[in-house]
Amino acid sequence: MSYSSPEEVLRLARNFMESRILLSGAELNVFTILSHAPLTAKEVSDRTGTDMRALTILLDALAAMGFLIKHNDAYRCTPSLTPLLAEDQPGSVLPMILHAAHLWRRWSSLTNVAAGTKESEGTSSPSRSAEEMRAFIGAMHVVAEPQAREIITAVNPGSAKALLDVGGASGTYTIAFLHAVPEMRATLFDMPEVVEMARERLGRAGMLDRVTLVPGDFYRDEFPRGHDLAFVSAIIHQNSLDQNVNLYHKIFRSLNRGGRIVIRDHIMDNNRIYPRDGAIFAVNMLLGTSGGGTYTYEEIKTGLSQAGFAGMRLIRKGDHMDALMEAFKP
Repeated sequence: MSYSSPEEVLRLARNFMESRILLSGAELNVFTILSHAPLTAKEVSDRTGTDMRALTILLDALAAMGFLIKHNDAYRCTPSLTPLLAEDQPGSVLPMILHAAHLWRRWSSLTNVAAGTKESEGTSSPSRSAEEMRAFIGAMHVVAEPQAREIITAVNPGSAKALLDVGGASGTYTIAFLHAVPEMRATLFDMPEVVEMARERLGRAGMLDRVTLVPGDFYRDEFPRGHDLAFVSAIIHQNSLDQNVNLYHKIFRSLNRGGRIVIRDHIMDNNRIYPRDGAIFAVNMLLGTSGGGTYTYEEIKTGLSQAGFAGMRLIRKGDHMDALMEAFKP
């Protein structure tokens, strides 16, 4: 992407304004409040305990941006956006927007971190209550589900019969793999509270009898043995290179001879500026982890080789954390 005029550069510099308006609307939960019936600014102010003048200006801006509809001084959420923005909708991405609001505060320190006057947070995710975690994992499912079938097709699980889904969240990819290979069984490994969410989703999908749920922490715990395919989805960017080598060692031990590891993540070109999303996401990891980042094919290949893997291959490039790389246990 190139910028050819002062106006384009200045537009980018001001893009934060509309983003901040959306984030504040989400944090005040106005989309949920206005999803059921139109309300005046005074009624919304009473419900949220906010300053009426300031809230009115925010609501008008959200209406100007198309998130709300304003009629006769009353506001309502744009109907086509209600399924995405109201907290009580099954397909809501509101928790992901609230996560972005957390990132806003983290990213505000970028200049100081780059200057070396402030350290990164050192954690890849904010502390969340059980309710917030449930909503966030649910929103991750909404985002991942549309692409899961395409990803599994690219992976081509073939005759694999025993899957290890590392950090499998609520089971979005596990379910897609099991649909693709009716003879397959799976082990889903994630944090204890997340595993319970997977139990619910897998139960609704009628696949709980084909999955072993294993709660744990992959920084400390070993994985169960006996798998012929390990899927590592959107995990390696939160780790340093050394942490990833340790993770690959654990996965290597969990696989049968001839077993395959498949990594889904940003996989950067050697110049580290493509894919663009990966270069920007590396900044997010700079701010949120002690050693994470986005890695080149050669860096991932080296780490896998150190863990004992062979036959490394890039299955496909990707622009949006959807690149795939494979390796085999000899």
